[in-house]
Amino acid sequence: MSFSSEVKRELSLRESFDRDTLRAELYGMLLFGKVFRDNQIVFTTESVHAGRKLTFLLQNLFMPIIEKQTTLSPKSGETKLYKLLLIDSDECRRVYESFGHSGKEVTLRVNRANVSSEELSAAFVRGVFLSCGSVSDPMKSYHAEFCVPYKNLAADLCKILSEVTECAFTPKTVVRNGNYIVYFKGSEQICDLLTYIGAPIQAMEIMGTKAVKQVRNNINRRINGEIANIGKVASASARQLDAIERIKRGRGLESLPDDLREIALLRLENPEMSLRDLGANLSVPISRSGANHRMQRLLEYAGGLEENNGRKNDL
Repeated sequence: MSFSSEVKRELSLRESFDRDTLRAELYGMLLFGKVFRDNQIVFTTESVHAGRKLTFLLQNLFMPIIEKQTTLSPKSGETKLYKLLLIDSDECRRVYESFGHSGKEVTLRVNRANVSSEELSAAFVRGVFLSCGSVSDPMKSYHAEFCVPYKNLAADLCKILSEVTECAFTPKTVVRNGNYIVYFKGSEQICDLLTYIGAPIQAMEIMGTKAVKQVRNNINRRINGEIANIGKVASASARQLDAIERIKRGRGLESLPDDLREIALLRLENPEMSLRDLGANLSVPISRSGANHRMQRLLEYAGGLEENNGRKNDL
């Protein structure tokens, strides 16, 4: 089951005994459904939970005759599409007009009389989400959206969301395939949205997933940093060992000053040791920068031997 399905399942199980709240939720589902007119009401969804919720609300508030149809989605061929429609035009008109619509409107708009309080607005947006909302799996991305068929409805939804006092919602809109997408990015906005419409459990799921991802990212960064450091140590150690071997083959380590001979021998015995540890294990411990300084002198000494050999060969 997808994360969106889990969200809609939680929303559909939310109970209310206030008639106005139930009406506001039903209004959001119908207004943002497939067809909402005075002579035809059709609701199509891939969510069985949304379909059951709509049936419950219609039967409890209006008791119409509802026809249910089930088909396979033409996109996937596996996902079921649930279509619910009111088969009597008089019942369609009764439901339509009960929400303050006359059938003479040029375009569908939200009748704000049905969402006249914060509680009713939350119920309304819950219905809208059940109708046309979705949210991505938080393991993949943070994205929630409403797919709205009409521009004015999308604008009305944005306005209602931006007026919520308890949340600083900043919805954005984009056109996709002829639909108007009202969307949110960012885990905090999405968690606030789900909590606002009545899905706090799934909001907590997003927060928990985000915490796990942050811990995992921190661990990966630390591991990558350690691997990079190990690579640097290994590369530096290889250059130092090569220089020491050249000195051995040339003049011998006995030709080195005591301080350089001691660190050269220690490096030969401990090729994996860091400069800090090399310095700490000398007879007279020195700092990392001091150990690095001695190694630079060794490299310069080895380089000087090569220059001298080069001049002899030229002669």
